[in-house]
Amino acid sequence: MNRLTIRARLTVLYGGLLFVAGAVLVAVMYVLVGQRLPTTMKLLTRTGAADQPLPPEVDQLYAAELPAKLREAALDDMLTTGIVSLVLVTAVAVAFGWLLAGRALRPLYRITETAHRIAAAPAADRGLHERIALAGPRDEIKELADTFDTMLERLDRSFDGQHRFVANASHELRTPLTLSRAVLEYAAHRESLPPEARQLTELLLDINLRHERLINGLLLLARTDNEMLDTSLVDLADVVEHTVAHLAAEASKAEVNVGGEPSPAPTLGDPVLLERLVQNLVENGIRHNAGPEGWVRVACRSLPEGIVEVTVSNSGPVIPRYEVPGLFEPFRRYGAERVDRDRGAGLGLSIVRSVARAHGGEVTAEPRDGGGLLVRVTLPLAAEPAVT
Repeated sequence: MNRLTIRARLTVLYGGLLFVAGAVLVAVMYVLVGQRLPTTMKLLTRTGAADQPLPPEVDQLYAAELPAKLREAALDDMLTTGIVSLVLVTAVAVAFGWLLAGRALRPLYRITETAHRIAAAPAADRGLHERIALAGPRDEIKELADTFDTMLERLDRSFDGQHRFVANASHELRTPLTLSRAVLEYAAHRESLPPEARQLTELLLDINLRHERLINGLLLLARTDNEMLDTSLVDLADVVEHTVAHLAAEASKAEVNVGGEPSPAPTLGDPVLLERLVQNLVENGIRHNAGPEGWVRVACRSLPEGIVEVTVSNSGPVIPRYEVPGLFEPFRRYGAERVDRDRGAGLGLSIVRSVARAHGGEVTAEPRDGGGLLVRVTLPLAAEPAVT
């Protein structure tokens, strides 16, 4: 019973109550009619063909057995008719109960559909602007819908306030960081600067650069958490080729072999954000695989399922499988301290996931057996325009 839907349970309840009430009514009628029917009946004496009375034992037979048989037949007919009628009425009641229950639960279906749309949104705050706005009498279901709308409104305001705060704070912090970097660069290029001061200035420049990366990452996260409005056709093969060429110098400096295997993979999206997605994955592989044995492989392709796929695999230390989900959280870096300025701000994979979800895709990662990570990004496939 607990596995049935509410509509089915209401229908069973309606039909069960009617069946029990009908069964009680049939039983009461059977008892009352049985009490009202006579147990004996006065019969006229039957006569033969010669107007001679029949023997007394024949009269006694008709007077004793015939009323009992008539009474039994009448009760049996009434019981049979009552049971058949009860079954038919119960079947009709179950059918009407199913229809009425569906009509009564229609507002709940609307609430459920809205909740499903919000829960299926690619980002946590996507779809919070929706409202049920249920019309009708002020009953329990309307109160539930209004309470749900109030909760969505408060969540929407909370997420909007958070995004505005991150964006405003990041913009406000970029100005002093830019000024301090300009001052430090000016001081670092002075020939009369003592060696100790020059070393301190270069250290401050590195710290300033790390803070700038952090602020830019927060700005990008705030941007990608919003809905994508302007999209264009982007072939991820071009993005992969450009990223591999752009990061060749960094990979050579880190002595990491970076290779690309691009195949046509058209999708709709923001070219800058999609390039940042691939660039973050490749940079993440380079930074965690410094040394002559390190390598990074990036590939893209179209799949028959109507999606495009970008995969980035790299060598590196062995990562436990339970540590992988935490790598996509902001400021989380596996095997690196927070003060390690050479490993970035810990926002790379967070930005990758945010950009993928903003484009209606998903990102997954799994550790490689020999060490390192395999990251797979899937995005909707876009049909290329026909050439005329």
